[in-house]
Amino acid sequence: MSLSHFFHRHHEPSAHPDVVLIGAGIMSATLGVFLKELHPELKIEIYERLDAIAAESSDAWNNAGTGHSAFCELNYTPQKEDGSIDISKALKIAESFEVSKQFWAYLIAKKYISEPKVFINQTPHMSIVWDENVEYLKQRFELLTQSPLFEGMIYSEDPEQLKEWIPLIMEGRNPGQPIAVTRMELGTDMNFGELTRCLFQHLETLPDVRIHLRHEVDFIERRKSDNHWELEVVNLASKERRTIETKFLFIGAGGGSLPLLEETEIPEADGYGGFPVSGQWLVCQNEEIICKHSAKVYGKAEVGAPPMSVPHLDTRIIEGKKALLFGPYAGFSTKFLKHGSLTDLPESLQVNNVLPMLSAGLHNIPLTKYLIDQVRQSPQDRLEALQKFVPTAKLEDWKLENAGQRVQIIKKDRDQGGKLEFGTEIVSSADGSVAALLGASPGASTAVSIMLDLLQRCFKNEINTPEWQAKITAMIPSYGQSLAKNASLCRDTRARTSAALHLQ
Repeated sequence: MSLSHFFHRHHEPSAHPDVVLIGAGIMSATLGVFLKELHPELKIEIYERLDAIAAESSDAWNNAGTGHSAFCELNYTPQKEDGSIDISKALKIAESFEVSKQFWAYLIAKKYISEPKVFINQTPHMSIVWDENVEYLKQRFELLTQSPLFEGMIYSEDPEQLKEWIPLIMEGRNPGQPIAVTRMELGTDMNFGELTRCLFQHLETLPDVRIHLRHEVDFIERRKSDNHWELEVVNLASKERRTIETKFLFIGAGGGSLPLLEETEIPEADGYGGFPVSGQWLVCQNEEIICKHSAKVYGKAEVGAPPMSVPHLDTRIIEGKKALLFGPYAGFSTKFLKHGSLTDLPESLQVNNVLPMLSAGLHNIPLTKYLIDQVRQSPQDRLEALQKFVPTAKLEDWKLENAGQRVQIIKKDRDQGGKLEFGTEIVSSADGSVAALLGASPGASTAVSIMLDLLQRCFKNEINTPEWQAKITAMIPSYGQSLAKNASLCRDTRARTSAALHLQ
């Protein structure tokens, strides 16, 4: 039986679950597994408005699929005005991905997931620059390799070596052009859609866990008598409405999280807004070309481009088949979800976030101009961008496909009035009874660390008990320790997770 069929069993919702998770993506799946491991008696209800698991941001075609470990993403190591490079974000993300791998290795060991190659496959991660950016990449390499998290990274400017590593990119290129690359063999290709479905398949087997597809939460209110949350849930198939009461609510609905967070009316959500960014891929249709490339090769983003628009030539394994994508090409839509509504952005405007959103817009005019230019691109414009990576590329070998929709965070800022932020952020109430995840990349790759942070915020009493501490350490052996500062711990951890996940 396929996983898609597995989730079409219908359950009668419980009126009084302990936990409600909104959204059937990687975040809800990760949190659900954590909670059932830590407290098996919990009653959990999951509500998803679409008719499939992981159909939005977690889907393979909507997600970059890079195991974001900062090995190749140059936007995580920005160059400052004085020429120095800030690697702090890269170190944090690299460590977070190692934490994720420990959790996934635990799931394999417990046989909650039978085969790691369904969702994770070793794929070298490479950064590539040319001309004036060569010195930047060399400096970045020297800084990163001082950390055990980047042990094994290789730097090269040798054309013969590059022809061996990336023949498709080197073919037809000007031999006099200065080019530099870094390469990490330990990089991975991730199918977060498959991972999410595996996690939900496991959750479905557990007592007191119910997953409801085609159910939409359209009203949220805190009950004054006991501070529990009341939700109005609509069965989109039958149009039946139900009232659900819960002690803890997690909103993990991707781009749809902001409107639901606003429904809670918690003061911590005041001033938050969202800026939607859409994307497209060029997907290779020529098997001969696909076979010539086996790596994730990331370049440097254009000035004004959002982080999700870093150009990359990307080997993927989707539904067990090798694919080759280039992009993403950014765009703008007022939808907050790929399957959302054009009214999402205007309906998100409230008295407390209008000024931050207007201010953020005024301070990000280059981004606005960039997105307008991207929307106006012709097929020839897209081909020219591809040919910077693949000089011999022909338009007939590539097909344009829509990618996912992301909503970047806008929040109040003391100096600017409103600030556009890239990344992910948890917004939670003071009492820890509700939390929402906003933002985008690196998102899914750091889901485990994000959910550990959520547990610290929302389950403060429980997480410090010896029982929970022991269970978390069993799942994440490095929990409470720094992989970035402890070289032997980092090496031992990688050796263990690589063996469990069938990585070399």
